[in-house]
Amino acid sequence: MRPWTNWAGTAVALPRRTHRPADAPGIAAAVAEAARHGRRLRPLGSGHSFSPVAATDPGADALDLSAFTGLLSADVEAGLVTVRAGTTLRRLNTLLAALGLAMTNLGDIDAQTVAGAISTGTHGTGARFGGLATQVRALELVTADGSTVRCSPTDHSDLFDAARVGLGALGVITSVTLQCEPAFVLDAHEGPRPLDTVLAEFDDLAETTDHVEFYWFPYGRNALLKRNTRRTDGTPPRPLPAARRFLDYTVMENVAFGSLCRLGRAVPRLVPALGSLASSALSTRRYSDASHRVFATHRAVRFVESEYAVPREALGDVLRDLRALVSRLRHPVAFPVEVRVAASDDIWLSTAYGRDTAYVAVHQYVGMPYEEYFAGFARIAAGVDGRPHWGKLHDLDAGRLRELYPRFDDFRRVRSRLDPGGLFANAYLDRVLGPGS
Repeated sequence: MRPWTNWAGTAVALPRRTHRPADAPGIAAAVAEAARHGRRLRPLGSGHSFSPVAATDPGADALDLSAFTGLLSADVEAGLVTVRAGTTLRRLNTLLAALGLAMTNLGDIDAQTVAGAISTGTHGTGARFGGLATQVRALELVTADGSTVRCSPTDHSDLFDAARVGLGALGVITSVTLQCEPAFVLDAHEGPRPLDTVLAEFDDLAETTDHVEFYWFPYGRNALLKRNTRRTDGTPPRPLPAARRFLDYTVMENVAFGSLCRLGRAVPRLVPALGSLASSALSTRRYSDASHRVFATHRAVRFVESEYAVPREALGDVLRDLRALVSRLRHPVAFPVEVRVAASDDIWLSTAYGRDTAYVAVHQYVGMPYEEYFAGFARIAAGVDGRPHWGKLHDLDAGRLRELYPRFDDFRRVRSRLDPGGLFANAYLDRVLGPGS
C-alpha cells in the first residue's frame, strides 16, 4: 500500500486500509468496521493541512471521501445549500455560481474539502466577516456508535457549537448546510506599498475595506497590499484580460517566483537579494470578477506554513517583533508573511472565538530550514495569547490550548460523550485535545 502524504510533505501516514465510500451508508459501514476491529479512523480531506491533523496512526484506517461529493439540496431564495462533505471548495464555487449564489467569504486556496475546511478553521479576510465555519447552518455526522446525528442552532446545539470547528474529533461529517448569498462581484485592487505605510494605515484599511490583506516580503521594503471591495447587485465584472492573468498569476506568481525560490534553496546566501528583487518587482493591477475568482488563486509553488491568530490590537507589536526575528535568523526566509483579519465569533474551537482577530502566517519554501523561524514566531505569538491554526504547523498541547480557549473543556465533554473510545483520534488529536477525552 502506498503511503499517504499531505500537499506540503509535512505529514506522512501508511493507513492499514483506506475506505472510499460513495454514499452515506458506506461511510457508516466504514465507521462500524473500524469500531468492530478496535482500529482508529481518520478522514483524509484533500491533504491541504500542514499539521498532521488528518494523518492516521500506524495500523489505523483512513476515510477518503473524494467520491462523496456534490449538492444534496438548494433553496436559492433562502440562500441555503446542503453539500456532501467531500466536495472541494473549488467545485462548490462552480455549483453555487450556476445557482446564482456565492459564499460570503473564502480563503485564498480552494482545494480543500468543505468538511476539512470548516473542521480546521479555514478563514479568509475581512474585519466584518468570520471564518468559513460561521457560514454553517447545520451539519450531519456519523458518530462512533454508527448513528447519524444532525445538529444546528436548535438541534443538539452544543454539538453544533463544537462540530463547526471539530478537527474531525467528533465523528465523520457527511453533509454541511451553508448560508450563501446572491452571487456578487469583487473589485480587486492589488499593488505594492511601503511596509511601514501599510502598518501605519492597516487599522483604517481593515475598517474601511471589505476584504483586506497584505504580504510582506522579508528583506524588501514593499508589501503587496490587496483590497477587495464588494460591488452592488448588477455590477458587471471587468476581469483581467486572459494574457495579463496568465502573465501575473501563472508566470510571475508561480513559474518565476518558484524559480527564485529554487535558486535561493540552492544558494541560501542569495535569498535576501532575491527577496528584495521580488518585493521591488511587484506590480499594480485592478480588475473585478465573480467573488470566488478573486478570493482564491492557484498555488503551484509548495511551502510549509505556521499561522497564529492574535488579538487585532496586538498586530503591530507582533509584526515589529517578527521583523526583528527575521533579521537574526541563521537561515534566510524565501517566502512572504501574510496578514489577514476576521471578526469575532462564538464557535468553541475557532481561532477567532470571542475576539476580533488578526492572522499572521509565516511560510518557508519546501526543503529549506524553517524550524528556528517557526519556533521564534511561536514565542512571539505566545506573548499575546496567539492561537495556532489547527491545520498549520505548531507545537502546542492540550495544557496550553486549554488556557487559550474558554470553551475547551466543553468541547472535550462533547467529544467524550460522542467518542468515548477515541475512535476518531490520532496522535495529533491526542496532543492538542488530550488522550481519552
